Amino acid sequence: MVFEMAHIEILPGKAAEFEAGVTQAVPLFLRAKGCSDVKLHRTVEHPEQYVLQVEWATIEDHMVTFRESADFQEWRRLVGSFFKQPPVVVHIETVVG
Repeated sequence: MVFEMAHIEILPGKAAEFEAGVTQAVPLFLRAKGCSDVKLHRTVEHPEQYVLQVEWATIEDHMVTFRESADFQEWRRLVGSFFKQPPVVVHIETVVG
């Protein structure tokens, strides 16, 4: 299992719209091969910065299967206009805990 951690900074004043778009997009992720959970976290000190955490069975499920799907294009349509800059995405795995 790997976690996609997408660090997202949005345009000022767009938090409610961005969060609504992510809410609409959650089913797109959950029906994707290998996806088992999606969470959106907001940074307390910087409310225009978010971390989207998606749990994938494999990196390929995210980077190949999902990224090449129509659902990925729909995800970007729902939220892409709110991005201040492209998200920074990393994949992490749990090593202790």
